[in-house]
Amino acid sequence: MSPPVALISGAAGGIGRHFVLSNRDQYRWVATDIKKAELLAAFGPETGSFLPLQLDVADIQSWKAAIAATLNKFGRLDYLFNVAGVSLPRFILDADEHYIDTHLDINARGVLYGTTQAAQAMQKQGSGHIINIASLAGIAPVPGMSYYTASKFAVRGFSLAAALELREKNIYVTTICPDLVRTPMFDHQLTLPEESALSFSGSLQVLSVEDVERAIRRAVRKKPMEVTLPPARGALAKIGGAFGSLSWLLYRHLYRKGLRHAEKLKKS
Repeated sequence: MSPPVALISGAAGGIGRHFVLSNRDQYRWVATDIKKAELLAAFGPETGSFLPLQLDVADIQSWKAAIAATLNKFGRLDYLFNVAGVSLPRFILDADEHYIDTHLDINARGVLYGTTQAAQAMQKQGSGHIINIASLAGIAPVPGMSYYTASKFAVRGFSLAAALELREKNIYVTTICPDLVRTPMFDHQLTLPEESALSFSGSLQVLSVEDVERAIRRAVRKKPMEVTLPPARGALAKIGGAFGSLSWLLYRHLYRKGLRHAEKLKKS
């Protein structure tokens, strides 16, 4: 049997690039990113089992074209991995509309568009699995990254609702909520330690792209509705997110801890 067909967004770097490279032979790939040149540099040109495509996740016509190209080449779509995302830490009092629009367009709108288009294609073939990368910031608020928090709350809420809606159609939706991952996004946040302090307040053992890859592979096998990574940090996030007054009591402590961790991480 031929390998299943998978479309992934955000494949030119970070989690997406690593996942495709590590699982090149496990799927027939449609690897997408807005940065077409970086896609080609990472993976090479189109082959019989690989299609690199430029995709602007914030543009519905771009999504429709990507799904159509996938079906035209492979005849089906078994998996969608929504990995593309952005984090631009900024305090609200220092922000303008760019921070709002960028987070909502790429992180939220991109996942909603992609999930909708993929689900409609999967329904026609009778099965499919969509895996959306959210964040622990989609469970508990992260001051200094409020716009990122808003976008990831949207991703998580939408994905959980979509999982319930689509399950009877034999389409699974899994939300993966990782803590901080060592990617270019992590490097950028280190340049803004005050705004990003709470994201550094966990363990100094920052998650790797390999950790997220293993979580995705488990999700493919087990098809859960939600995965938090690491699980213990996810449980704390759910407790903090459920009780707003508790978040306020913990905020200053976690902020100071995050600043200390950021300084250590800069030196590591």
